[in-house]
Formats: sequence, C-alpha cells, structure tokens
Amino acid sequence: MLKNRFFLMLVSILVAITLVLTAAFVLWTVMDNKSESAGAEKAQTSAEIKENTVIMKDITTNLASQGSFVKISLAFELENKKAKTDFENLIDSRIKGTIIRTLSDMNSDQISGSKGQDNLTNTLISKLNPLLNEGKIRRINITDIVLE
Repeated sequence: MLKNRFFLMLVSILVAITLVLTAAFVLWTVMDNKSESAGAEKAQTSAEIKENTVIMKDITTNLASQGSFVKISLAFELENKKAKTDFENLIDSRIKGTIIRTLSDMNSDQISGSKGQDNLTNTLISKLNPLLNEGKIRRINITDIVLE
C-alpha cells in the first residue's frame, strides 16, 4: 500500500510540473509574439524613409471645373522595399492613371487649402493601396502644387 501511495504521489507531482512548464511555454510564446509585433511598428529612420520613397514630378491634368487645371508633384512613402518595387512597376500604367482620374473628378475648391490637400492624399491612398500586392502606401506628401 505504501508503494501505491508513493507511485500516485510521484505521478501527481510529474503532472503538476508538466502543467506548470506548459503554461510557462504558452505565456513565453504569447509574450514573444507581442514584442515582435510591437517591434514591427517602430518608427522608421530618415534613411529608411528616403529609401522607401518614390517621387512623381509634374503631373498636369484638367480639373472638373471648366478652364482650370492642376500641376502637382507627389512623394509616396511606402512601408518597405518590396512595396516600393511593386509601386515603381505600376507607376506608368495604373498609378499615374488613377491619380489623373482622381484629380479630374475634383474642382479647385476641393484641392485648395490644407484640408483639401489632406482629402486628396487620403483619397489617393485609399485608391492606390488596393493596386499594390507587396505592401502599402504609408503616406503621400504633396511636394509642389499649382492650381489655375
């Protein structure tokens, strides 16, 4: 009877140790995943921003209002090198066409001022991001704009 009790006590201790180690492993894995995802969202350095930026100069198109046009230059900040390469491959075919169509649907009042420019960049981001397969546009800066 003493051997039976000793055996049951030994099995109980081993099960308890196994449960504690399993819980520790699961917690370690969860905490490690959280720290990796937090590290992925870290701020980019100025060199990384420059490396992942594509500049489009002097896009000129008519606006929706009669007799007015816009000449605009844009800087597209992409999230990584793959996104930049993907963006550059589509720049002459789909990207530029989407920008021109978006601008031609607007009038000068919708583009002028900081609110209008914010509206334009947000609209472009929402229209251009679905075209990219390897990442996304983080930000669009208007580097030059002329409204006539």
